Amino acid sequence: MVQVNKYEGKTKEEALDAALNDLNVDSSLIYCKYEEQKAKLFKGKKVLLEVIKKEDIISYIKEYINTLATNMNIEIHSEIKESDDVINVMLVSDNNPILIGKEGRTLNALQILLRQAVSMIVGQNVKINVDASNYKAKKVHHLEIEIKKIAKQVLRSGVEAKLDPMNSYDRRIVHSVVSNFEDLETESFGETPNRYVVIRKK
Repeated sequence: MVQVNKYEGKTKEEALDAALNDLNVDSSLIYCKYEEQKAKLFKGKKVLLEVIKKEDIISYIKEYINTLATNMNIEIHSEIKESDDVINVMLVSDNNPILIGKEGRTLNALQILLRQAVSMIVGQNVKINVDASNYKAKKVHHLEIEIKKIAKQVLRSGVEAKLDPMNSYDRRIVHSVVSNFEDLETESFGETPNRYVVIRKK
């Protein structure tokens, strides 16, 4: 169960100071949700603050994954770290193909479910990245290598390359890789899920 700590003050700063002093934590280690209460007759406004420790959210994610592992009847170990406002969840399983799914779909579905569950608790969007046995990192590496090859072919031949439809994350990688080639540019076309990228000479 995630503990929600409640505080109040005349300003956001006052409410936050009260929370930090009480919990004895740095502001980077908590999630805050503010609500400004309208003033009643002869009384000034009041700011209500709900605070959740990031360590409690990490514990919640661990429990979520343990429940998932039980329901899927597979063993899953998790390593969870928070940095730069992103919670990185690395999973290691005795049955990675089931956990990852075809083209990483099961992994992506788990990431979406976790984001929604945590964001509802915290009251704001929380960035969560879920990977299993470095599947996504390896996939990104292979994609970058492939895009560099295609970019060099476009440079040599002058013929534009139309790539297969990709999700928004992979398209961002393509744009990023090609941006390192001064004489090339990229443009996305089509509608999701058939949106694709074209690489061409400027």
